[in-house]
Amino acid sequence: MTGRPRKGAPRGRPGPGARSARPARIRPPKLPPATARAPEILGRLKQAYPDAHCALDHADAYQLLVATILSAQCTDARVNLVTPALFAAYPGPAALARARQPDVERLVQSTGFFRNKAKNLIAMAQAVMTGHGGEIPRTMAELHALPGVGRKTANVVLGNAFGINEGVTVDTHVTRLSGLLRLTRNTDPVKIEQDLMHLVPRADWTLVSHLLILHGRAVCIARRPRCGDCVLRDLCPSSQA
Repeated sequence: MTGRPRKGAPRGRPGPGARSARPARIRPPKLPPATARAPEILGRLKQAYPDAHCALDHADAYQLLVATILSAQCTDARVNLVTPALFAAYPGPAALARARQPDVERLVQSTGFFRNKAKNLIAMAQAVMTGHGGEIPRTMAELHALPGVGRKTANVVLGNAFGINEGVTVDTHVTRLSGLLRLTRNTDPVKIEQDLMHLVPRADWTLVSHLLILHGRAVCIARRPRCGDCVLRDLCPSSQA
């Protein structure tokens, strides 16, 4: 009669159904909170993109307002192809306020949603003429009240045409990168803006949008992020490097 193996005696190899031991999972080091990382993130992006600026070509506040309205659901590059002919035909609010909608539609058609955009552009110009003496207003409330102008558009105009840091422009790149960097856990643009305004000095509210947009286009690309080349990889909880 065969006795039982002694306690502590070596056993045979596990059968085919046995589970093999898994290696211990190495957790990445816990990063500091957003309040501690934000200044370093901002500083590194400033070094990486020293010439960061608004990508929409414009000569004044009127041109920037028009270009920003056209940029909804459209690339800045496409807008920049369209606006030279548009500004030649309508060099200021007075001319645009008198425009025929079909004529404006023809000029902005390639930007998408062209009927609604043409309607808003003409209505905006008329409101500027009747309510502001032909001058683009310089406050958030007055800009926001213009047809076709939301908070994002108003922030673009105030920050880039007038040098007024009223808020942070939140577009798709800013939304995505702010989430990846855990600068916010919100998905609503208004709440994201509020979070960024608490993390970034007011003097940099306009600039931080340009920096995040440039980084999102050049390195932190949505479908193929280049984490190995990213200057923020050690500060980013989402880094794959």
